[in-house]
Amino acid sequence: MARWSGRPTYAVAGWVFLRLLGLVYLLAFWSLGTQILGLVGDGGILPAHVYMAAARTWAESQHVGLQRYHLVPTLCWISTSDVFLKGLCYSGAGLALLLFVGIAPWVVIPLLWIEYLSLAVVCREFLGYQWDTLLLEAGFLAIGLAPLKWLHSPRARIDPPRIVVWLMLWLLFRLMLGSGLVKLASGDPTWRSLDALTFYYETQPIPTPLAFYAHQLPIPVQKISALVTLAIELGAPFLIFGSRRWRTAAWAAFMVLQALIAATGNYAFFNLLAASLCLFLLDDATLRVEAAAGADSRDASGWDRARRGVIAGVRQAVLIAVAAVIVPVSAYRFAGSVGLVPPGAQWLELAAIVIDPFRAVNTYGLFAVMTTTRPEIIVEGSDDSERWLAYEFKYKPGDVHRRPPLVAPHQPRLDWQMWFAALGRYEDAPWFRSFCMRLLEGSPEVQRLLAHDPFEGRRPRYVRALLYRYRFADRATHQREGVWWTREALGQYSPVLSLEERPRPQ
Repeated sequence: MARWSGRPTYAVAGWVFLRLLGLVYLLAFWSLGTQILGLVGDGGILPAHVYMAAARTWAESQHVGLQRYHLVPTLCWISTSDVFLKGLCYSGAGLALLLFVGIAPWVVIPLLWIEYLSLAVVCREFLGYQWDTLLLEAGFLAIGLAPLKWLHSPRARIDPPRIVVWLMLWLLFRLMLGSGLVKLASGDPTWRSLDALTFYYETQPIPTPLAFYAHQLPIPVQKISALVTLAIELGAPFLIFGSRRWRTAAWAAFMVLQALIAATGNYAFFNLLAASLCLFLLDDATLRVEAAAGADSRDASGWDRARRGVIAGVRQAVLIAVAAVIVPVSAYRFAGSVGLVPPGAQWLELAAIVIDPFRAVNTYGLFAVMTTTRPEIIVEGSDDSERWLAYEFKYKPGDVHRRPPLVAPHQPRLDWQMWFAALGRYEDAPWFRSFCMRLLEGSPEVQRLLAHDPFEGRRPRYVRALLYRYRFADRATHQREGVWWTREALGQYSPVLSLEERPRPQ
């Protein structure tokens, strides 16, 4: 143990994290690639070319030059064609594979971040979830982790820069503690009474089959589960800055929480990414290994050692400068998310405005206010406005006999947006109207986002949306009738739409 008595090293954590980051990027890019054309392609719901044309028009009218690339940081200034969008997705997947096997990480990681940011900009609300911003922030910080090697092999586990390790832990701290604090700061009565989980499993966007059974647990168990969740989110983050034993305890608590969330909800790659950040709680002494830092430089010439020393010094200076900006701005954003105004807020806000377009500093906090009912939108089409046929989505609840799916780490982004749309008004979801217009036009790209098109590729004359309240069936009803859900009609969500764009009376 004597060799581990000094400063902790994180060679294994850094090496494994970069492999897992490559896996997360691969899952994210591949998942998006399967649906990108239906979301923002030429025939998609929110075409990227329309958004970028508006950005160009604005930039020219305001005489904005190079600053346009800061305000709208995307490679889609080059092109928004379907081929280019698919190319971004699948080249990103290819780069992620290179990172996973350890090829040129210092080149690959910045390219991955730039490509994902480019897609996030043009996909807008379809790529605006907390795990998307978490991937962008973690991916940006990971640029500082990348060893300056062409091949990052398992035998070349090098202790990463300490500044980046602490920035990763600071991100983990904000992610976990923020999720707990926003629940209290919101004043939501379900969290204060510990009743939140009696609603959660049923009302979350896309439950898993296990969520159905978790919903049936006795209320005392649900209350204890909510208490444990709050205890982990509010207490365990402070262990991050404790001794090795306390950091290991925090790692165990976070891993249990992430495993339970993943088992009962389809949250894309969020749980894998959050678990990857937790690796930095385990130093090499905890894992009983030694870093190989400097092992490959003992036989280098004096010139090579001097060159590496200069590169290391420049890198350290850059990392210090980055940390000097990120830490205060992220602390400012974190304080603001729970209603606090720190000293120097005016100057920090100016810095945040400069950083915001790159999404490298974000706030986090899931389910600050628990949804207590589950409204669900059912979209229907008709040829005569008398006989209506329902469109079936791939994963969101529709047919009450269909079992909740296991779909993560893939994220069906249209299905997710339907959950948010149901919680608001038709008038506040312009993307939904565009979605209905694409159905009326018979867009094949949008139809491929659905599980069942009752018109088999034909254009319906009319489309409408109805609102239902869905509930998990109780066990007796599930066993007797084979249904997973029960539902009751709530009324109209949208007016009847046609290509003439004149709502028809219901």
